Amino acid sequence: MAYYKRNIDHQLELWHQSADHKPLLIRGARQVGKSTAVRQLGKTFKYYIELNLEKQPDLHQLFFENIDVKRTCQLLSLFTGIPIIPGETLLFIDEIQECPNAIKALRYFREDYPDLHVIAAGSLLEFALEELPSFAVGRIRSFYLYPFSFDDFLSAQGLDTLVEFKSQSVRDGQALPEPIYNQLKDQLRTFYLVGGMPEAVSKWIDSHSFLDCQRVHNDILDTYQQDFAKYKKRVSPVLLRQVLRSVALQAGKKFVFAQVSRDIPAASVKEALHLLALAGLITPVKHTVANGLPLGAEENEKYIKYLFLDLGLMQTMLSLPASDILLASDVDFVNKGAASEMFAGLELLKNSDCFVKAEMFYWQNTDKGTSGEIDYLTVIDGHIIPVEVKAGTQGKMQSLYNFIADRHSAYGIRTSLENVSSYTHNDRLVKVVPLYALSSLSPVE
Repeated sequence: MAYYKRNIDHQLELWHQSADHKPLLIRGARQVGKSTAVRQLGKTFKYYIELNLEKQPDLHQLFFENIDVKRTCQLLSLFTGIPIIPGETLLFIDEIQECPNAIKALRYFREDYPDLHVIAAGSLLEFALEELPSFAVGRIRSFYLYPFSFDDFLSAQGLDTLVEFKSQSVRDGQALPEPIYNQLKDQLRTFYLVGGMPEAVSKWIDSHSFLDCQRVHNDILDTYQQDFAKYKKRVSPVLLRQVLRSVALQAGKKFVFAQVSRDIPAASVKEALHLLALAGLITPVKHTVANGLPLGAEENEKYIKYLFLDLGLMQTMLSLPASDILLASDVDFVNKGAASEMFAGLELLKNSDCFVKAEMFYWQNTDKGTSGEIDYLTVIDGHIIPVEVKAGTQGKMQSLYNFIADRHSAYGIRTSLENVSSYTHNDRLVKVVPLYALSSLSPVE
């Protein structure tokens, strides 16, 4: 499968060039491109060594308590026939979750061999890390990886100029020319169906067949479900499948445990949600009162929504017809299920700081007899910014207006298929940012 450059490549190269390159632990769901991205980075080094602790279990014996990492590197060099030279060699330890001692040993690379570039990754890594909550605080840097963003999808098709043009237009607050605007809308519809899983993106570029992409999605979903037996014995694979599907069905809404099954205790559903989040298949979006920063200081876990890992996977899991996306009017397209709200949340997640575990929040008026909800809250330049997904210029925006006024937000964001623009309401600024340009917002701080 061809490698298509991604925004994260730049961050990995900055880590490579940094004088303070702590061992890097890449975290993310299976098949989002962790190993492939590291192999691509390895091409920028003179020497590259890749270990796989699942396929090479004999190597486990090299990792032990109070390890001498320089001695271990000498043995690895003999084993692979590749020199290990600080500054010239990238050592990649894949499937590191298979050897907890190897995870613990990462700290010693920082302490005893700081000049060597070391990266580790693994599928279902979070389950191992949960058992080692303070394994190397401050000595290892985590790197969070997600499926392709919409910008990555465009770049994979050679449309880097389009990415930069739309980003500049949003920064300047200038509407896009109609041909460019329409081209991006068409690409967005395609992305809703293809999604951002690297294999699906590659298949789309090769064949331009939605059916081929759906087959890739089904293969990936099958792999995830096969993994369920590896999670933990206290939750059955059947329940995990039920809960994952229920997350997809309840996308964009407060998650209701009873909708999974009235016969399953809420505690069992909660545990399944926890395990699916550990595997990276879902991401919680927590309710917060949002009176100030940090947003998590006032979260309310009784109100929680979930993002599904990938929009393309979700559409395939629910067997949604491609025609619902491709042939829908702009308004119907944005209103179709919860796809647009899901897309917006995933874009905010993917474009957050990759070195920090992103937390997602929304706001809802929880007072009895009242209503009102803001789809997402983000933090830009130290300000809490509300983000509302809308079908178009029609529809009530009162929740957004009230939130901006009550929380004294610098501005609010309305995202839809509208072109770039802005307006004021009661002297408060509202920026209109197209769904396909959400990556142009400043990173979450």
